[in-house]
Amino acid sequence: VQLQASGGGVVQAGDSLRLSCAAPERTFTNYLMGWFRQAPGKEREFLAAIRWRDVSAYYSDSVKGRFTISRDSGKNTAYLQMNSLKPEDTAVYFCAATQVYGLVTAQGWQYWGQGTQVTVSS
Repeated sequence: VQLQASGGGVVQAGDSLRLSCAAPERTFTNYLMGWFRQAPGKEREFLAAIRWRDVSAYYSDSVKGRFTISRDSGKNTAYLQMNSLKPEDTAVYFCAATQVYGLVTAQGWQYWGQGTQVTVSS
């Protein structure tokens, strides 16, 4: 299964970006889609996840209130809307899929996208 992450770029502090995670090969009705990021020299950090079936979502405290996860079932795509970006948000962002609700680390996610770079300048 291939997940295709896109939407990264170079922005200034305070700007917004929307990342996309497309899954063209299958539907994820029984899965959750999640977003992670990894900065150089740091571990991969959980950001948010959404259950495809009922759009139940949960977030890490570090992005709650600034980032919003959503999905479009017709396009088989999940999104991460990122507002009020800060330089410390600079990282490679990954999407992933799992069937287990409540995971908040990178362990246990079955499928991963290739990552998209987000750079926030001050």
